[in-house]
Parts: sequence; structure tokens; C-alpha cells
Amino acid sequence: MTASQAPQEGTLTPDAPPAPVSGVSANVALLVVLSGSFMDLVDATIVTVAAPAIARDTGAGDAQIQWTIAAYTLALGAGLITGGRLGDQFGRKRLFMTGLAGFMVTSALCALAVDPSMLIGMRAAQGLTAGIMVPQVFGMIRASFAPAERAKAFGAYGAVQGLASVAGPLLGGFLVEADLFGLGWRTIFWINVPFSLLALVVGAKVLPESRSSSTARLDVVGALLAASGILLLLLPIIQTETWGWTAASYALLAAGVTVLTLFLVYERGLAGRGGEPAFDPALLTIRAFAVGLGASLLFFGGIGSFFLTLSVYLQAGTGRTAWETGLVILPYALGSVATSGVGVALAAKAGRALLVTGSLTVAASQLVLLAVVEDGSDPGYWPLALALFIGGLGLGLAAPVLVNVVLAGVPGRNAGAAGGVLSTVNQIGGAIGIAVLGTVFFAAVDGPATGAPGPADYSHALRVVLVISAVLYLAAGLVMLALPKAHASGRDGHSA
Repeated sequence: MTASQAPQEGTLTPDAPPAPVSGVSANVALLVVLSGSFMDLVDATIVTVAAPAIARDTGAGDAQIQWTIAAYTLALGAGLITGGRLGDQFGRKRLFMTGLAGFMVTSALCALAVDPSMLIGMRAAQGLTAGIMVPQVFGMIRASFAPAERAKAFGAYGAVQGLASVAGPLLGGFLVEADLFGLGWRTIFWINVPFSLLALVVGAKVLPESRSSSTARLDVVGALLAASGILLLLLPIIQTETWGWTAASYALLAAGVTVLTLFLVYERGLAGRGGEPAFDPALLTIRAFAVGLGASLLFFGGIGSFFLTLSVYLQAGTGRTAWETGLVILPYALGSVATSGVGVALAAKAGRALLVTGSLTVAASQLVLLAVVEDGSDPGYWPLALALFIGGLGLGLAAPVLVNVVLAGVPGRNAGAAGGVLSTVNQIGGAIGIAVLGTVFFAAVDGPATGAPGPADYSHALRVVLVISAVLYLAAGLVMLALPKAHASGRDGHSA
């Protein structure tokens, strides 16, 4: 490389071209990396359904159950950006396989937990291993797949992300009620072991290795700042139901914002000095990436909170079991499958239009569901299924395309770090949505009731959440209007 060809300090540079995979090898490799991503996304939600059984079996109190759920999200959110950069520097396949093996072991240890403290600790360890594994999915797709395969691969990831959000409650309800081999709730963790083992065996043979061409040292200071800031930001949000909103909660939020601001300042200075930051702030100059993060925050922030409140309404408000609740939610997944292929096929030509249409369709489904539960009585399966199917159609149009648009203009050498940032934003959005809308929901349940809450109270609370959710998706659609009209998924550089 001559002096004129050398990259300028603080700018984005392309990765050394890897040997791309295509055809059958690409499909098998994609299944392997998506299996890891799917297990992570499901494990983030599946414990919610199993929480009552865990409490009965282990004697865990309310706070310990909260930490069983929160420990995973906190550890995962803190590790994603650093995990992505580790993959960029030391090999994405190596880090994916390491994270997947760790995820398998910690899942088994969760299943073997003898008391709440051990379960909480192993859930935190499980989240850390997921923080190593998940960012490699973006980096491996972006750096290792042939251009013709790349858009389809990102689209498949978006579809898996949407499906996993509804698979968690469905799978959790089935496993808890089935009580396979008398293991009860422990099967929600044991099920990860055979799938992880299969992915490790196949992945060792088919996954290509890729890494950044940079040989710079790991940005330890930046990694610590990022992890600390995310922990400070997520902790009071996740613990809202236990702690409430106190002066300490707001102080933690302010500290989190301050530390993350310092993180960006430090990273910008490091890049300017020719170093290799954990997250290059120059990524934020890519319009599709910067605006897409805002759209992701709003869009995915509404999904987790919606299914949490819907599950409570269906079980406490209408008397359905966990398994029956999963069956009600199933049409959402079917709708997503029905349209995700269309979204991927048209992404390059009409990416923004698909995003806006999908987000508005999800908003419309919230309003349809609002009408369905209007009178406070159990509306029955099919009216609920229709409203949820419409929501799934919107999710299938938007989720795969959104991932494509956000990452399309990111250079290959930054693929892992950018993927980590995107996953982190989705985690933060989900945590904020669950905390805020969950608080609104439970406050609305208790508000109208003079005694124990009844079906009408749960119906009222769900209607309040549906109105707020519809506004969120409308806002996401407006933000999406600032994205590029279309994108070129097969090249590096900025989106069109």
C-alpha cells in the first residue's frame, strides 16, 4: 500500500476481502450462525414464562426472580460492543465458536442450579457468553458471505429476530407444562445443549474465518467505559418494578448517560490518534446506520413490552394457560414468515417504503386489537389471532429490511462492532419498553380495581398499552422516512 492509498486516521476503511461462501455452504453456515442468535433471543424472554415454576421449585423470592431475568440482559448488553470488536481483531469464527461453547456450558449450569443464587450467577455468565457470540453473526455475514447472498442472509437474521420474540413465550409455555422427563422448568435451559453441540460440530466444518486487517491493540479503556455505561443505564430500567423510580434510579440513569458520552469522546480521540477504538464514532456519520439505530430503538422497543403485557392479559385476564397463550401468539409468527421473504426480495429497490409500510401495519394491528378487547370480555381465539396476524405481517416487512439498511453501508472491518452496537440498541430498547409499558400496564390494572383485579381491569390495562404502542410504531415510521430510499447491499461504503 502506497502513502496515497493508506487510510486516513479516524476514517472507516474496508476489510481485507475474505473468501466468500455461497450456495449450499452459505446456507449451512447461515443456519449455524442464526441458531446461535435464535437461542440468545429466545433465552432473553423464555424465563419470564417459567418464572412462577422457578420460584416454586427453588424458593426464590420476587427480587431473586427479577434478577434471574435481569442478570442475563445486563451481562449481554454490557458485552456486545466489546464482543464485536474482539471478533474483528481475533477472528469472528473463533469468537463465535468460543461464545457458543460457553453458552452451552452455562445453559447446562443454569439447568443444574441448586438455589436462586447459583441460577442468578449462571444467568449472568450465560449473558456474557452470548455477548461474545451474538456480534459475530453480523460480522461473519457482512465479511464472509458473497454479495449475492448477503442481503438474503441479513433478511433471514431479521426474520429470526422477529420470530424469536414470539417463540420464547410459546416454547416456554410448552416446556413448562410438558414437564419432559420430570425436569420441569429446567428444560428451558437443557434444550440449548443439544442444539449448541450440533451447531459447534457443523460450524467447525463450514464456517469461514474472517477478521479485520488491523493489528491494533484491544481498546480496554473504551470497552470498560462502554460496559459501565450500559450497566448504569439498564440497571434502574430493568429494576423499575422492584425499586420504583427513586432519586437513586435517576442518578444511575444520569451516570449512565455521562459515562456513555465520555465513551464516545474517548473513542473519537483514540481514532484521531490512529488507534483502534472499540466503536469508531465515524460509523455515526453513515446516515443509514445513525438513523437506523433510532428506528430500531423505537421499533424493537415496542415488541418485547407488547408480548409481556399481552401474555399477562391472556393468562390473568382471560384464564388461559401458558401453552394456550403461546397458541394465541402463534399467528404473529406466521404473519412474519409470510412477508419476510417479500421484504428481503424488494429491500434493495424499496427498502424505506417497506420499512414505513411495515411499521404502520404493526401500528394498525395494535388498533385492531384495541377494538377486539374493547368491551372487557374474552374476545375468543380468532379475533385475537386476526389482529396478531396483521401485526406479524408488518413485522415481516420491516424487521429483515431494517437490519439490512442499518448495516448495509458499514465497512467490513467494522462489521462486528457495528453489529454489537445494533444488538445493544435493541437490548436497550427492549428493556426500556418492558420497564415503561410494563409499569403503565400494572398501574392501570390496579388503578380501576376496588379489590382484586378482574378481567375488565386487565382489558383496560392492555388497551392503555396498545394506544402507547401504536404511537411508538407511528414514531418509528416517521424516523424511517429519514433513511435512504434504497440501499446497495452488496458493496461497502455508504448507502445510496
